[in-house]
Amino acid sequence: MAASTRAAPRNTPHRLVLRATLGQHVAGLLTSGLQALARAAARNIGMALTLALLAGLCGLQALALLRAPAAWLPAAITVNLAAGDSITLGQRELAAPQSDRNHLSLRHDANGWALRNLSAGKQVVLLRDGSEQRLGSMAMQGLQRFQIDGAVFNVGAADAHEVSFTRDGHAWRYDGAVLYRDGSQQANCPESRLASKALSAWNRIMPLALTIARPLSFGGNLYCDNRLGLAQVTPGAAQIARVNGRLQLSAGNPDGDRAAVLVTDRSGQADLRKQEAALTGVNAIMVGHTRFQLTTQDDQLTLQPSRHVKLFSDPELKLPEQVSWQWQQRTLWSGGHADAIWIGMALCLACVAVSAGARGLARSPWTARVADGGGLLAAAGMLAVGLIALIAQRAGYAPSAACSLLLGASALLVWLALPGRLTLATAAGAVLLAAGLLAQLELGLGAPESSWLRYYQKSAAMLAIGAGLGGLLRLWAQHQAARGAHLQQRTIEWLLALFAAVALAALAAQVLWGDETGVFDLQPVELAKLALTALTAHCLALRFNWHSGPQRLADHGARWLQLIAPALLFLALLSLALVQVDDFSPLILLLVWSTGMGLAYAVAAGNRVLAALLLAGALMAVAGVVYLRVFGTDDLIRWGFYADRFLVWLNPAEHPHTGQQLLLGARAIGDGGWLGADHWLGLRALGQSAGGVVQIPAVQDDFAASFFLNRHGLVGGLLLWAVQAAFLIGIVLTAVRAYRSGTAARNFRHAWVGRFRYFALCGGGAFVLAHFLLSWGTNLAIFPIMGQPMSFLSAGGSHLLFFLCPLLTFCAISAPSTEGV
Repeated sequence: MAASTRAAPRNTPHRLVLRATLGQHVAGLLTSGLQALARAAARNIGMALTLALLAGLCGLQALALLRAPAAWLPAAITVNLAAGDSITLGQRELAAPQSDRNHLSLRHDANGWALRNLSAGKQVVLLRDGSEQRLGSMAMQGLQRFQIDGAVFNVGAADAHEVSFTRDGHAWRYDGAVLYRDGSQQANCPESRLASKALSAWNRIMPLALTIARPLSFGGNLYCDNRLGLAQVTPGAAQIARVNGRLQLSAGNPDGDRAAVLVTDRSGQADLRKQEAALTGVNAIMVGHTRFQLTTQDDQLTLQPSRHVKLFSDPELKLPEQVSWQWQQRTLWSGGHADAIWIGMALCLACVAVSAGARGLARSPWTARVADGGGLLAAAGMLAVGLIALIAQRAGYAPSAACSLLLGASALLVWLALPGRLTLATAAGAVLLAAGLLAQLELGLGAPESSWLRYYQKSAAMLAIGAGLGGLLRLWAQHQAARGAHLQQRTIEWLLALFAAVALAALAAQVLWGDETGVFDLQPVELAKLALTALTAHCLALRFNWHSGPQRLADHGARWLQLIAPALLFLALLSLALVQVDDFSPLILLLVWSTGMGLAYAVAAGNRVLAALLLAGALMAVAGVVYLRVFGTDDLIRWGFYADRFLVWLNPAEHPHTGQQLLLGARAIGDGGWLGADHWLGLRALGQSAGGVVQIPAVQDDFAASFFLNRHGLVGGLLLWAVQAAFLIGIVLTAVRAYRSGTAARNFRHAWVGRFRYFALCGGGAFVLAHFLLSWGTNLAIFPIMGQPMSFLSAGGSHLLFFLCPLLTFCAISAPSTEGV
């Protein structure tokens, strides 16, 4: 028979027990998952906070671009002149901010177009197929006679390197560096400083190829050094100087009455101050700092301005009848020849995503190779993209501001995505880099000139290059450590010696061919600071193992040579500061660095006496600055030790012209107050005009802090100080951990590596601290004006590429795998 069935109750005891058991398992799984997430969040809270800050700062940059008002500039300036007519052009007609009100005289006749410079103090340069012609100057080679007011000089012999001339029975010879009177070098001038005397002695004993170019000045009543006195002629009325490898005579820019400078050659006599040049074959001209591409067609001359062009809020301007402009709007989101940069950034970010995804999978040889390969391609791609951006900018095709924004953000993301725990120094350094890019973008958007954005674009390109190179070094160091391979001690010493030689060669190039702004748009002193720190760290690390080394006298002598190598580089830097730069700020940098290295050595050696002496010296220096600031002194002024700077610093109101930089900076900081000039910590002023702050000399470099305090107020400044302090603390913590690992090592190499990292990080941190102190002290009038950029904030491309990026790379390599934030 069929069995009858009956539906069971919905909630039987068995089902209740099963449901309760499942609920407990689910709750347990949820609890375990939440605990795992909490542990992961605790481990990565530093990364999360860093990424949040970077996202906020990059978002502020994007917001500044979105809120930037429209600006117009001339794409082409057309001048229409009938034959026989002329016109005067200046700052208004040319949209050239650094030109005079009446700067050029253009004339059109049957022979074509001709140009004459009307400015007394600013030159006009004509460019013809790579060669330059400066109006108001003429090459000495080929001249027969020249006359300055009533003084006539007969040229005996002249070539590209040397000229000889006579007057009133005296024979003169000038080689671009030294002036000889009747075969003897003239004595130094009474007011000559040590730098001028040292240069004179150098030029006297060195061959011509190694001499430092110094102009020969005419006028005044003194025959001394490179001055040739002329009665009743204003000093500096004319000069002969080595320009582009040849000697040129040019009309000077004296403060008094202008003197006539007449030259005579085979074609006749001409007045340099009224020199007129035909524009036939001229491709471009430079007026002030603005470059104009030039084309002529019958009665029409077209000028295409670039680089330094004035911006206008409206495309309307009243111009002379013969002048017309073709307007174009400033572009911030698009730029020419940027496709390679966009493609390169996309590939780099894709490689970062692949590398991060491979690390998130289960660890296996295949996933490890994919992760390492992705990181390697990302770093190499970022290096290539940065080089492309920098080369494009130098070629006149700078990427857009939006492209530079993404380039800087991508560089920071690639840097943070590289393998290894995030350290406090790395996190604070990344935040400071993003804050510096924001400040430079705000300055570029707020200035009434097209060229100010170049600082932001250059810094973004330099950051990409530094992040790419640093990433490759980090990956190489990680690969070597995983293999257990290392460089031999002798190889390391040869590499350090080569590094020092390159740094000294770069310094020599600056002395020979550059000035205080650098050489070839670079600052070799930044590379020299890094080399000095590395060499000193190596020698101090060896010093702690002195007694366990060889005992022969010859070997000890070789080791003493190793120890004295940093002193030689130190002397080279000191000579550069005194002789070439003619500034005492590098001396302060070196003093702070020496004190920091001395303290690091005293702590490592347990030498309390040395540490106490160094701390006492630092306190005495602080007390001396306070005394000078409060009471003032005339001693330094009587000695002639940078008297003008101390006078301005002690009482800037009595020297408004020379103290303009200090006064304008103080006014900008005062206008900023606690919450910024807009009373919203700069948020309402994002992308808007910067006002009169851009008038501060070197506001993008030495006085970048004044602009930052004006825009974001003292509250923003306090936040910046906190991040700067965190960066320095992170360097010190990494250095201490490196030293502890060195002291705990059981073999020479590991001990040397730990001590080397300790001293190198202390030296790098001391230099950064010195830059912070000097920059804040200069902007806040605590110190006399000293031209040093603020690390991360100023638009110092060489400081970023040659010092900060290597320091950040070394911090990341030196940090133990267990260190993190």
